[in-house]
Amino acid sequence: MTSDCVRAAEILNRDCQCVSVDRDTLRRALAQGEDGTDMVRLVEEERPHLFAEATVFLGQASVERMAEVVAAVERVAALPAWAGRVLDWAPQAARHACGAAGVFMGYDFHLGKDGPQLIEINTNAGGGLLNAALAQAQVACCEEVAAILPGVHPSPTLEQDFVGMFREEWRAERGGAELRRIAIVDEQPREQFLYPEFLLFRKLFERHGLTAVICDPAELRFEGGVLQHESERVDLVYNRLTDFGLESPGNAMLREAWLAGAVVLTPHPRAHALFADKRNLTLLTDESVLGELGVDAATRGVLLGGIPRTRQVRPAQADALWTQRKQLFFKPAAGYGSKAAYRGDKLTRRVFEEILAGGYVAQALVPPSARRLGTEEAPVDLKLDLRNYTYRGRVQLVTARLYQGQTTNFRTPGGGFAPVLTVPRIEGV
Repeated sequence: MTSDCVRAAEILNRDCQCVSVDRDTLRRALAQGEDGTDMVRLVEEERPHLFAEATVFLGQASVERMAEVVAAVERVAALPAWAGRVLDWAPQAARHACGAAGVFMGYDFHLGKDGPQLIEINTNAGGGLLNAALAQAQVACCEEVAAILPGVHPSPTLEQDFVGMFREEWRAERGGAELRRIAIVDEQPREQFLYPEFLLFRKLFERHGLTAVICDPAELRFEGGVLQHESERVDLVYNRLTDFGLESPGNAMLREAWLAGAVVLTPHPRAHALFADKRNLTLLTDESVLGELGVDAATRGVLLGGIPRTRQVRPAQADALWTQRKQLFFKPAAGYGSKAAYRGDKLTRRVFEEILAGGYVAQALVPPSARRLGTEEAPVDLKLDLRNYTYRGRVQLVTARLYQGQTTNFRTPGGGFAPVLTVPRIEGV
């Protein structure tokens, strides 16, 4: 991809060294979501590398290309034949159909030499509300950035869009009934790295007239056909769990209530099965399978050009995989957050043997691009990946994560969530 805007973004990511985050504005944006001093402490003292120090630049052509890939995946996932294939390897709960689509889908990309490449899909992508606050805390750090700064800001109605998304999930299953109470659910929520975002969501819901609680799934009770938290009815659960099939004993009440249609759950096991199981990428990058599913030629072209070839790891292919390992990235099929994922060139024989037995996929390696920080005398290159937050196939927000090491980690000085500034095309080019 050699568009003028793509080249300009590459130059800015390499040469624009200035810091563009207004920390005071960011503190105010976070503080309004909870008791101010407590929220700032949670972020600045306990999670000092949550937010990066710089903006990432991205050509408009790349933004448009990512949206095309998202739309192509969504078209395939809507085919009845697709569900027939992927539900074969999904947890039992995923066979339960419902009207909700799933909030905060996350499509993660690396920038390859041929443009953005989709490396994975997540159904409970965290960070959307944190990134909305971060994007509003940007300042023009040089004339070049000042000229395009409006491109960094998400829609001024983004918060309303987020709340509207939950209301749409509710209407899809409950029609005109009133949504009153939402539970934001995760295991030991106070111990989660993104707990500050749970607090922001609670306050967001409350600002829009909804009661909201943050709780562990073990605090929920399903009695008399009603899901309850502290004896109060829960209408909708914003699911931040990583037990995607709700198979853990601690999630039994939530699972039972959802299967009984007693609560609207978003995202839910079926959404994960249709989109986020890593084995799905093996189908999306297999032209013959796409043809069997009835995917049209144009959509096949977008998928095959926008997703690195992915295949299931099978012990019978061990020798070939070991030989090719330096060109591969290995991921567990039901993994999340880069846990137990490995670059092939970093593998030991011991870990490779575990991969062969552990339900992995092998994806053609697309190295992440870089954002250069520091000074001319002491530059620091941070790796970057891009996340598209979407709902029902519509991209709501594009952000980046900066890091050093094998995978995103939120432990890199200067790294963390970073806003994306779109570099527009040059007219007439």
